[in-house]
Amino acid sequence: MKYDFDQVIDRRNTNSVKYDFAAECGMPEDALPLWVADMDFRVPEAVSQRLEELSRFGIYGYSNSRDDYFATVKKWYSTHFQWEPKKEWLIKTPGVVFAIAAAIRAFTEPGEGVLIQQPVYYPFRNTILANDRECVNSPLVLEDGRYRMDLVDMEQKIKDSKVKLFILCSPHNPVGRVWTKEELEAVGELCEKYDVLIVSDEIHSDFTYGARTHTVFPSISPELADRTILCTAPSKTFNLAGLQVSNIFVPNQKRRRAMRRAIDQTGYGNINMMGLAACQAAYEKGEEWLTELKECLAENLAYVQQRVEKDLPGIRLIEPEGTYLVWLDLRALNLSEEEQRKLIVEDAKLWLDTGSMFGAEGAGFERINIACPRKTLEEAMDRLAGALQKKGDA
Repeated sequence: MKYDFDQVIDRRNTNSVKYDFAAECGMPEDALPLWVADMDFRVPEAVSQRLEELSRFGIYGYSNSRDDYFATVKKWYSTHFQWEPKKEWLIKTPGVVFAIAAAIRAFTEPGEGVLIQQPVYYPFRNTILANDRECVNSPLVLEDGRYRMDLVDMEQKIKDSKVKLFILCSPHNPVGRVWTKEELEAVGELCEKYDVLIVSDEIHSDFTYGARTHTVFPSISPELADRTILCTAPSKTFNLAGLQVSNIFVPNQKRRRAMRRAIDQTGYGNINMMGLAACQAAYEKGEEWLTELKECLAENLAYVQQRVEKDLPGIRLIEPEGTYLVWLDLRALNLSEEEQRKLIVEDAKLWLDTGSMFGAEGAGFERINIACPRKTLEEAMDRLAGALQKKGDA
């Protein structure tokens, strides 16, 4: 490989949320952090070079993007997903959750229903409740080690709670599903039938395994594009989360105006200049880096699968179809939430995202981030195997 994804980089004392705030998050200082969804890999060299150029220039005033920025983003989506957005659809925001919050305020009123599918990325629920809307849950169904949507339940929840907005997680975090085009079409039909708008969070779209492909939701049909707010960002793909730039596409002109107004109401203005530069550099020159990264992640996933089967009795891996987040099923261990925390945090000294964070349906699960050097994963698996051995010997 041209790029070194095996190098262990010490991120401590860099104000890293992942590494430097254990005590503030109620974790022991020696817990190995594999929780929040950023990677322990350096960004592509082209991104670093562009940021170094800006840094040396030494003036960090208000910035915006020109046509070449949009052309770069458009080319990425055209090349990778056969979808061609129009320039006027683009709204740039500091993050996807920021955009979701704006959509909630723009298209629903206090007390109205917003639908999610738990277990799911917990800021969805938090943002709905923080904006005084009703959080309506249509849980995913786990069958034979694979999750599916329950369209019958989803339709009933839409009718009963008069749902106005649906937040789709695609690919799904934390369960790792890459929804098929047919599944997305079925969801789209429901939303059209009941006039529900769709906010599609596709921040993990560049990570799929094997022959699976990601379908950009508004690419399905012009009718669905007209009722979709598509949320994208380079942050997961190229490890740029701290630079805070997202690309949100709203094809419907009236809804685009409503989104812009909701953003204006926050007082937020110009996007971080470093984020804009990093996004453009990554999409222009990061292809080779990403190809090798995905090979590394596939190998990491295979390693974790092998260790789970060989050394972690009572734990099952829900095989991810996408993302670099792995959903571990610990329910066969029959642990209470306190006992599960003791096993993971106190005995194994691991800092993961416990499943209940993603909703009640996540109880008994843990989410682990595999976007790290193999040595880090080996240490994590060794710690967990040791903790299980200790538990079995007790």
